[in-house]
Amino acid sequence: MTSATLDSPVSLEIAVTSPAGAVVARDGGADRVELCVGLELGGLTPSQGLVEAAVATGIPVHALVRCRPGGFVYDADEVELMDRELEAIVRSGVAGVVVGALGADGSLDHDVLRRFVGTARALRNDVEVTLHRAIDHAADPVAAVALLADLGFTRVLTSGAAPTALTGAATIARMVSAAGPVQVMAGAGVIPADVPALVATGAAAVHLSAKRPAADSAHAGVPMGGADDGSAHFVTDSDAVRAARAALSASA
Repeated sequence: MTSATLDSPVSLEIAVTSPAGAVVARDGGADRVELCVGLELGGLTPSQGLVEAAVATGIPVHALVRCRPGGFVYDADEVELMDRELEAIVRSGVAGVVVGALGADGSLDHDVLRRFVGTARALRNDVEVTLHRAIDHAADPVAAVALLADLGFTRVLTSGAAPTALTGAATIARMVSAAGPVQVMAGAGVIPADVPALVATGAAAVHLSAKRPAADSAHAGVPMGGADDGSAHFVTDSDAVRAARAALSASA
């Protein structure tokens, strides 16, 4: 196991969409948060104000940079937009950024990824850079993860190319073996009960949203868009964060 050792215990990352969620994650024992909006769409770039407010909570913030839902093959305008978003986010004091891009053939888009890493590190060389779950849409995720160290990445978030990290655990273990110095973080559909099996893969971190429906946030009115079914929005659940932290501590 190359990513998680007794000297470097498995860390806990919580995906949040608000400063309040960042506080819940901080107080529940999370090591850092991934900040985004539109979790139901797989996550999108948060606003500048949201980034600044989350950073002000004191927990290390890793902000997602993804300009739209859907696939991970981007045109030149989209790459330019995300590069500008990266600059603004890094200047806001985040501990890290989360990016990704693929070629049409399912390979990593090396040119775009090098640009993103270079933009972040040119502003602050201690910024951590995570490859998001675009890796799970790659033609060969295990081969792709072996290339990330040369591209300058700190870590990669993956479900092992499966619908959930638990079902992809065997592939995650193979990715850990292939990743070298790059940390492998297991995430997607994770609940606290999954933590021991994910720790057993050798992953350096476990990622979950720990979310629950917000009280009284549903509506029965006119839809606000094609995907709006009136359901409640989600908030970070303090009990789920604490349970995940406890499960990690018990697995150490």
